Amino acid sequence: MTIKERYDGCLDYWRSQMPSPTTELHYDNPFQLLMAVMLSAQCTDKRINQISPALFEAFPTPQVMAQSSVEEIFPYIKSVSYPNSKAQHLYDMACMLVDKFHGQVPATMQELTQLPGVGRKTANVMLGTVFNQPAIPVDTHVFRVSNRIGLATGKTPLEVETGLKKHLSPADQIKAHHWILLHGRYVCKASKPDCLNCGVSRFCKTFNQKK
Repeated sequence: MTIKERYDGCLDYWRSQMPSPTTELHYDNPFQLLMAVMLSAQCTDKRINQISPALFEAFPTPQVMAQSSVEEIFPYIKSVSYPNSKAQHLYDMACMLVDKFHGQVPATMQELTQLPGVGRKTANVMLGTVFNQPAIPVDTHVFRVSNRIGLATGKTPLEVETGLKKHLSPADQIKAHHWILLHGRYVCKASKPDCLNCGVSRFCKTFNQKK
C-alpha cells in the first residue's frame, strides 16, 4: 500500500463519518478557547468543560483576569491537572495579552508561543480552529495514531507534524487533526485499540503487520 492510498482511505472514511469536525472543548471566543486548551494539557476535555463555565464567567476578558491574581484564579481550576502552574500560566498569559497585544489573542505562531504556557500544540489549535489557518496540532492522540497507522512516523511531535503536512492539503490539515484526535480518543486508544471496530484498520500499517 502506498502512502497516498493510506491517506486517501483514512481521509475518505473520516470525512464520510464526520464532514465538519471540531474541538470538543466548549468556548464562545478566542480567549475562552485559549484558556480551555491551556487547561486541557494532560487533562480530559470533559473535565475542562465542567469547570470552564464558572471560569469564563469570572474572567470574561484578559483585562479582568490580568487585574485578578493567581490566588483568585486557582479555585476555579483546582480540579484539573497541575492547577498551581496552570493558574500561574493563565494569569501571566492574560497580563501579556493586555500589555503586549492590546487584549487580543494574536494570530501567528511566533506571537502565540510568546504567551506563558502556550507551546506549539496550543498555538496550532488556535491557528487552525479560530483563525482558519493551515495547522496540525500534535497532541498525544495525534502522535500515537499517526505513528500506528503509518500516516507519519516520528519520535517527536514536530516530526509527526512535519510528516502530516507533507501529505495533507492546507484545507484538510485542521480537519485531519480533529479526525485523528477523535479516532485516538474513542477507537485507537493507547492501551486497548479497538481494531475490530475500526473503520480504517485496512489502511493501518500496524494492524496489517499483525496479520
